[in-house]
Amino acid sequence: MSVALAQSVSDLPQGPGWWFEPKFDGHRTLLWRQNDSVRMQARSGRDVTSVWADLARAGVVLPTGTVIDGEAVVFIDGVVDFAAAQSRAASSPARAARLAEQYPASFAAWDILSHGEFGDVRSRPYSERRALLLDVLGGVGPPLQAVPATDDREVAMVWYDSLRAQGLEGVVAKRASSSYRSGRSGSGWLKVRHAETVDAEVVGYTGSPRRPRALAVRLPDGRTALSRAVPAPVAAAVGDRLLGVGTGSRSRTGAGEPYTAVDTGLVAEVLAGTTRHATVTVTRLR
Repeated sequence: MSVALAQSVSDLPQGPGWWFEPKFDGHRTLLWRQNDSVRMQARSGRDVTSVWADLARAGVVLPTGTVIDGEAVVFIDGVVDFAAAQSRAASSPARAARLAEQYPASFAAWDILSHGEFGDVRSRPYSERRALLLDVLGGVGPPLQAVPATDDREVAMVWYDSLRAQGLEGVVAKRASSSYRSGRSGSGWLKVRHAETVDAEVVGYTGSPRRPRALAVRLPDGRTALSRAVPAPVAAAVGDRLLGVGTGSRSRTGAGEPYTAVDTGLVAEVLAGTTRHATVTVTRLR
């Protein structure tokens, strides 16, 4: 199931009909309550149940047929720690279990795509989906919790200004009347982030496919650029996805830098301030 994506803007929208939610710094995940199990799906569509097994176990209390969209996050000393979530995402099932014992995950839910009684609810307006989400999670409690939401822009700005120290990545704005639409252009979601970044498609790598040294990314303007050396958790996550992909083909960026071109299906978050240069900085995988 494809997820809705928010478009980056410089300021929160004004006027009636908007709702605002805090955006925590974690890993985008769908939680599926199936007939006899719970499945966790990454934004890319990859099954990540083994990585977030503690959240999957918590989800068994949900009605069969429920699909919830949200963020898998890890709190350390009361602060959302993206590096800890990244480590979980890049771990083997055995290591993820050990990390979960030390730092259990939480699921920050912000939307419901399928309801146990009403089925697919993506065509319903946000205001109705929000009510259904609160109803489904009302008696569940941690680690599955709905994110706060407000239709007061001033409250949203207070969140944006005051909660950064607790790991708030930004604020997302959604129309009360909007349906849930996959992709970025059709979703109607807007986001303001503290550290502005852009999403770029990972189209290749340099170094070993098991632990790439750098990534070739296709930027929003269509250019392909080679990143700086990627952090170890990112290299491990990409290496896992490259297993079985094949050897790839040799290619070059617009600046003439060689890399191995492969179809990874991955999206990386890139610092926006670097995209006008030939070399970019990958902060994490989305």
